[in-house]
Amino acid sequence: MNHEELELPPLAPDDIHIWRCRWAGGAGERAFAGILQRYAGAEDAAIVRGEHGKPHFAPPHDTLGFNWSHSGDVALLALGRGGAGFEVGVDVETVRPRARALELSQRFFAPDETACLRALPESARLEGFLTLWTAKEAVLKAHGGGLSYGLHRVSFTLDDEGALPATFDGDVGRAGEWQVHRLSLNDGLVAAVAWRGEARTLRVFTFPL
Repeated sequence: MNHEELELPPLAPDDIHIWRCRWAGGAGERAFAGILQRYAGAEDAAIVRGEHGKPHFAPPHDTLGFNWSHSGDVALLALGRGGAGFEVGVDVETVRPRARALELSQRFFAPDETACLRALPESARLEGFLTLWTAKEAVLKAHGGGLSYGLHRVSFTLDDEGALPATFDGDVGRAGEWQVHRLSLNDGLVAAVAWRGEARTLRVFTFPL
C-alpha cells in the first residue's frame, strides 16, 4: 500500500493522530511526508526545517503541526491542528540495556530526576530513565530547540501514568501549559508525545509500509 491509497481518518481540532510504521531505512519518512501532504490538502506543501532541524510546514499550511521519530525499525508520526505555528513533538526509544543511564541522568537531567531514578529498584530504573528521556525529547522537539535547549530545563516527576511536567525554564513556557503523554506501544518500546495547550484525544493508527 502507498500513502495515496490510504484512507485518512478525519483530524478533529481536539485530536492528535499518531501514525506508526516501519522505518525501513528512511522509507517511513517518505511515507510520512506523503501522508502529511494529504492531511494538509496540498500535494505541493513543502516540508521545511527550522533552525535546529525540526520539520514543519510553511504558511499557509502551518496550522498542521507534526513531528516524527524512529528507533531501530519503528517510526512514529504525530500531528494535530491548531493556530498558526501549532507544534507537536514525539519521541520513541527501543528498550535495550543502558549501563550508563544514571551517569547520563547526572550529566543531563535535573538533580531531582536523578534522585528519583536512583531511588527506583534497579529492575525499574531503565524504564524510568527512558520515560523521562522520551518526555523531555517530545517537549523539546515540539518547542523546536531540541537537545541544545537543555534536557535539564524541562524536568518531570514519575508516576504510574508516565512523566508529569514539573518545572520548565525559559521560553519553552510553564510546565502547566504542556500536555505530555506516554504512548502504549509494546513492551520493547517507550514513547511520548507532547504539545502546548489543552488536552486532546490521542488516536493511534498503523501504516503498512
